[in-house]
Amino acid sequence: MRSLVLLLLFASASLADDPKPTVTLDLWPGKAPGETKDLPPEALNVPKAGQIEVKRLGNVSKPQISVYQPENPNGACVVIAPGGGYSILAIEHEGTDVAKWLNSLKVTAVVLKYRVPKREKQSPDNLAMQQDAQRAVGLVRSKAKEWKLDPAKIGMLGFSAGGHLTACLCTNNEKRLYDKVDDADAVSCRPDFAVLVYPAYLVKKDTTDVTDQLPVTKQTPPTFFAHASDDPVSCENSIGFYRALKKNGVPAEMHLFAKGGHGFGMQPNRGPASDWPKLCGDWMKATGIVK
Repeated sequence: MRSLVLLLLFASASLADDPKPTVTLDLWPGKAPGETKDLPPEALNVPKAGQIEVKRLGNVSKPQISVYQPENPNGACVVIAPGGGYSILAIEHEGTDVAKWLNSLKVTAVVLKYRVPKREKQSPDNLAMQQDAQRAVGLVRSKAKEWKLDPAKIGMLGFSAGGHLTACLCTNNEKRLYDKVDDADAVSCRPDFAVLVYPAYLVKKDTTDVTDQLPVTKQTPPTFFAHASDDPVSCENSIGFYRALKKNGVPAEMHLFAKGGHGFGMQPNRGPASDWPKLCGDWMKATGIVK
């Protein structure tokens, strides 16, 4: 009996620790722009042999944002873009788990479920994802008063391909990549700050020169980087973007870990690389994003 009681208490605690969204909103009132055909049903993909056991969400055709509000929010907000090579979304350890950490800092977290996989015959080839990101940040900023947010403290955090998506929005935000839908598209979709964790696709092949898709300027927001030196997605991606920011006088902080590989997200057993959330939290405090 005592064992059963302990088991039930443990299960209850686990459920209590599992974050629940305050609200979930569809990004688009109807079909998302540019959608021409239906995908198979949205589903969690089974990991392939040798892959880490993480939740992989595929066939996303109905993009959404899920808002996680902490008790006594401090006004800061972060839109989270999970990675997944623009094929799937690592929706848990690069999504909801990140929201839980941000809530511990009293930061409102918004998990962006953007469209994957890439659509055919689009230019740029991540156009659908950029549209979703622009719409998401604009929609969040338009809800600032309702959600008790500071409209000047809305940032974006992305992992791997989600890091690329975040960098795209940081450098391409003056003009919407779709026709205006409503008043949410009249407000800025520029992130006020960015966090790039093992970002991909930022530099030209075999160089540290940022790709032409990412025109870094003095208006690009302050950025925090975390990357492992042994990551097969080369840390030159972070180094190149960091150099471009510094060249333009944009504040940036970068942490390169000797080991950690790719995709460590919020996993606790990846050595010093697992400390990036604390380092990022310290950066947000030092820059005044979190008080």
